[in-house]
Amino acid sequence: MVQSFESPDDLAAALKGLSDMNFEIPDPENEEIPEHEFEQQLDNAWRVCDHFDLQTDIWRGRILRAIRDREKRGGDGRGTGFLNWLKEREISKSQAYSLIELANSADTLLSEGKLDPASINHFSKRAFVETAKSAPQVQQLIAEAAKTGDRITRREVRQLTDEWTAMSSDLLPEEIKEKAASGSVPPKFLAPLVREMEKLPETHLKAIQQEATENPDISTVRQLTSDARNLSKYLHAAALVSAINQSSVDMEMALDEALRNGCLNTAADLVKQSALLEQTVAKLYTTWKKVSSLTDRLYVDTGASTPHLRLLITCLDRLAGEVIEVPLGDGDKRTIRLRVLTEE
Repeated sequence: MVQSFESPDDLAAALKGLSDMNFEIPDPENEEIPEHEFEQQLDNAWRVCDHFDLQTDIWRGRILRAIRDREKRGGDGRGTGFLNWLKEREISKSQAYSLIELANSADTLLSEGKLDPASINHFSKRAFVETAKSAPQVQQLIAEAAKTGDRITRREVRQLTDEWTAMSSDLLPEEIKEKAASGSVPPKFLAPLVREMEKLPETHLKAIQQEATENPDISTVRQLTSDARNLSKYLHAAALVSAINQSSVDMEMALDEALRNGCLNTAADLVKQSALLEQTVAKLYTTWKKVSSLTDRLYVDTGASTPHLRLLITCLDRLAGEVIEVPLGDGDKRTIRLRVLTEE
C-alpha cells in the first residue's frame, strides 16, 4: 500500500535523509590515496546514484501511469489532460511511456515473485531495464544472482542471457554445447550464432550444424555466425527484389554457387542494395508525382500579380518535369538527369 501525505511538506519530511545525498568525492589530485581506494570510493557513490535513479524512475512511471489511466476514465478521449500534464513538467511523450514501461516491468517482476524487492538495490538502472525485457528463464537466473548479493549490471545480464541462449537452443549440436559447458567456447560467441540461425529456414541449417559439429572451436563459430548473417540478409533481401521475383533465376542454385566460391557476403550485399534501390525508385516516383501535382496547382492559383511565385515554379520545373535534374553537389560539378517513363 502506498503511503499518502497531506501536503508537500509532509512528503519532504518523509524523504528527509533519502534526498540529502552528500558524497565525499576524493580529491583526484591527492596522490596519497591509492588508486584502488580512489576507484572504490567513486564506485560506491555511483552505485548509490544508480539505486536512487532506478527507484525514482520506477515511481515516476507509476505516477505517470496513474495520471494516464485517470485520463482514460474521465478525460476527453484524446489524452489532452495527460499531455498537458507532461507539457507542464517538460516531459516528452516518449520519455513518459518509457518510464511507464519501466514501472510496469518492475511491478510484473515483483508481483510474480520473480524478484525480491530488496534485490532491486543490487541493480543498475540499465541492468534492470534489460532484465525486464529478458526471457522468463533469464529473469529467474538474474533474480537468483541478485538474491545472493551480486551486483547486477548490463554486463551480467548479457552474460546470463548468452549462457541461457547457448545452452537452451535446439539449433546447436551437442558437441558445441559441451565445449560451452567446459568453457573452451564461451557462450558469448555462441549466442550471436543462435540468433542468426533462428532467422534461417530449416533447409539452410544442416550445413552450419555439421560444420559446428566437426570443428567446435571459436574460429569456426565466428565464421559460421558471419555466414549465417550473410545468408539471412541474402534470403530476406531476395524476397523483396521485384527484378528477381519476375525472373526465372534459381536463387538456391545462385546461393550454392556463392557459397562454393566464397563470395556470399558480396552476393548478399548486392541483393540487399538492389532491394534498397527499388524502394528508393518507388519513393522517388511517388515524391515526383506529388511535386508535379503541387507545381500545377500553384501555377493555376497564381498569375501576373505573383511574379516571385511564378519564378519559384520555373526554378522547380527541373524537378517536376519529365526529366529530373539534380546536381550532385559536395564539390562534384556533375548533374544527374533522370527521365521518368511510366508503363501503364
